[in-house]
Amino acid sequence: MKDGIINWNLDPEIFTLFNTFPIRYYSLSWALGCALCYLIVKQIYRKENIPLENLEQLTMHIIAGAFLGARLGHCFFYEPQYYFQNPLEILLPIRKVGESFEFTGFQGLASHGGLIGIVTAILLYARKSKTNVFWIMDRVALGTSVTAACIRIGNFMNSEVYGKPTNGNWGVIFERDDLIPRHPTQLYEAAAYLLIFVTLLFIYKSKKIKRQNGLMVGALFILMFFARFIIEFVKENQVEFEDSLSLNMGQILSIPLIILGIAIIFFSKKSKNFYS
Repeated sequence: MKDGIINWNLDPEIFTLFNTFPIRYYSLSWALGCALCYLIVKQIYRKENIPLENLEQLTMHIIAGAFLGARLGHCFFYEPQYYFQNPLEILLPIRKVGESFEFTGFQGLASHGGLIGIVTAILLYARKSKTNVFWIMDRVALGTSVTAACIRIGNFMNSEVYGKPTNGNWGVIFERDDLIPRHPTQLYEAAAYLLIFVTLLFIYKSKKIKRQNGLMVGALFILMFFARFIIEFVKENQVEFEDSLSLNMGQILSIPLIILGIAIIFFSKKSKNFYS
């Protein structure tokens, strides 16, 4: 570390299982984020005397929705042409190299797609269980912000999704790519999401705030994607086509989700029953 500059050169692979399957910090960050989300929501269910069997079913829906949404979001939002030509790689952890395939793990998960997948999963679960959609989303929102922070820390460990160059006197040098001091945008986002978690927890526990169903998840959408929109200004574009856009793909996808957050808060006030 020199003059406010941090050199970062961590191997993203912790070890290789059976000399074939790499175990990465990013994968563990995902797993840790999901586990923390589950524990947070579990505490809420216990506090509100909701049967934990309901949470087990909800968890399976959310894990499937989050993964499918994140994977499909990356493939179709960022690299559609490649994945249309290589459809097997969308849902299989492989990559075509020449005439053969090699195991790579899932390289490319989009947070916007993941959130869309979670919302879809909750809608399906709520309809099946006849539970108020916004009630479920509010409680899951608390854990989701922590999961998002863990995933961004995983990106930092992977030396990916980093920011644009700084003025050279400070920043993080991701030595696996180049020797330029850059904004550690992964850590910016992780910090923002943890702050959002604290905000949502305050709303949940506050006795002064009139907390109708939908308020917390609406606030999550607004705060999370507003933060994402702002941080994207100092983040490097992830794919080449974004260089020709006024706003990058992360910002374009964030705008409708901010609007959706506002709509959820408004609609939830008007609708007391949504599947229940």
